[in-house]
Amino acid sequence: MFKFLEEKFVPVASRVGNQRHLVAIRDGFIVIMPLIIAGSLAVLINNLPIKAYKNFMNSIFGEGIWTQWGGNVWGATFAIVSLLISFTIAYSLSKSYGKDALAGGVIGLASYMTFATYGDGGLTGLTTGTGGIFLAIILSLVSAEMFTRLSGNPRLLVKMPAGVPDAVAKSFASLFPAIITIGLLALIRTLISVLFDAPDVIGQFYTLVQEPFMGLTNSWTAALILAFVPAFFWTFGIHGANIIDPFMQTINLDAIARNVEALEAGQVAPYIINKPFFDAFVNMGGSGTTIALIIAIFIVSRKNKQYSTVGKLSAAPGLFNINEPLIFGLPIVLNPILFVPFILTPMVNVSIAYFVTKAGWVPAATVAAPWTTPPIINGWLVTQSLSGAILSVVLIGVAVLIYTPFLLAANRAAAKQNQQ
Repeated sequence: MFKFLEEKFVPVASRVGNQRHLVAIRDGFIVIMPLIIAGSLAVLINNLPIKAYKNFMNSIFGEGIWTQWGGNVWGATFAIVSLLISFTIAYSLSKSYGKDALAGGVIGLASYMTFATYGDGGLTGLTTGTGGIFLAIILSLVSAEMFTRLSGNPRLLVKMPAGVPDAVAKSFASLFPAIITIGLLALIRTLISVLFDAPDVIGQFYTLVQEPFMGLTNSWTAALILAFVPAFFWTFGIHGANIIDPFMQTINLDAIARNVEALEAGQVAPYIINKPFFDAFVNMGGSGTTIALIIAIFIVSRKNKQYSTVGKLSAAPGLFNINEPLIFGLPIVLNPILFVPFILTPMVNVSIAYFVTKAGWVPAATVAAPWTTPPIINGWLVTQSLSGAILSVVLIGVAVLIYTPFLLAANRAAAKQNQQ
C-alpha cells in the first residue's frame, strides 16, 4: 500500500502542492498576514472580556471613546483585505512567470476595482472588506494570467529610446497589456450588469456564492476533511498545510469578521471553522497535534534513544508550532506505526473542539493570533476566554492518550531491532 502511494500518489500530490496558482494564493495571503494579526489584536484589545479593564479604559478616555483606536486599526486591515489580496496575489503570480510583478499587482487591484465599484463609482465595506475575497482571488489570478501573456507579445511592447530611466521604460512596456486586461474585464463587468441587472456584482456574488459556501464549510464533515488533508500529505513528506492553506484563507477572514460583528451585536458567533480555531485546537505543536507526541515521548519513550533524542531537539520548536524536526527526525514520514495516530489525532481533536464550541461551552474564535503562538496561550487568545485555554489542555491530554500506545509499539519494535 505504501509503495503504491509513494510511487503513484506522492508525485501527483507534490505537483498539486507546488501548483503555480495555489502558491500565488498562499503567498498573497502570507504577505498580508501581519496586517490581519494587527487587526485581530485590535479586536482583542477592544473586546477583552474583563469588566474591570473596560471600566478602567472608560474612566480614562471616556465611555466607548477608547475603542475608536481598535476600530481605526480594523479599518486599515480587515476593512480593505479584498483590495490587498487582489494586489498581492496578482503580484505573486506575475512574479512566478518572471514578468513585471509590481505592474501585475497594480493591474490586479485595478481589475478587481472594475467589479468592486457600483453606481457612480462607490465602494462598500463588503466590497473592500472580507465580502469580496472570493472574487478578488479569481480576478487577481485572471488579470495576472492575461497581463503576463500579453506582456510577452512583442507587438504590444512600447520601446523607449536609450537613456530613458528603467522605471519609465517598464511603465510603457506594461501600457498596452494593462489597457487590454483592464478593458476586457471592465467590458465583462458591464455586460454582467446589463444582462443580469446586477449593479452591485460583489454584493450579489457574496449573497449567491460566498455566503452559502461559508455555510457549507461550517460543518463537522468539513472540519474532519480540513483536519485530515494536511496530516495525510505530511505522512508522505509533502507540506500538507501549504496545500490546504489557500482554501482555509478563503473562508478564514470572512468567518472572523462575521464572528466579530455578531459578538459586537450581542449575538452568537455564526462560524466555528476558521484558521484560528485550527491553530488553537488542532495544530498545537504543528500538524498532527505533535506537541502531544513530544510529551508522550518524554513519558514512555525515554529508553528509546532515537525517539528521546529527537523529542528533546523538537521540544523548543514544538512550543512554537514548528514540527519539521519531529516529522523528518523520528520520522513520521512513511512510518507505518506513527502515521496512524498522526492522522487520527487531529480528527479526534477537531471533532471534540467543534462540538464543544457548537454547544456554547467555548466561544468561537474571533482573533487571528500568530501561528507561532504557543499552545494553550493560543486557545485563550483566539477565543478571548479561559475556557479556550482549558479546552486546549484537554485536547493535548486526549492526544497524548492516542499517541501513547503507538509509541509503546514503536519502543517494542526498536528494542527487538536492537536485539537482532
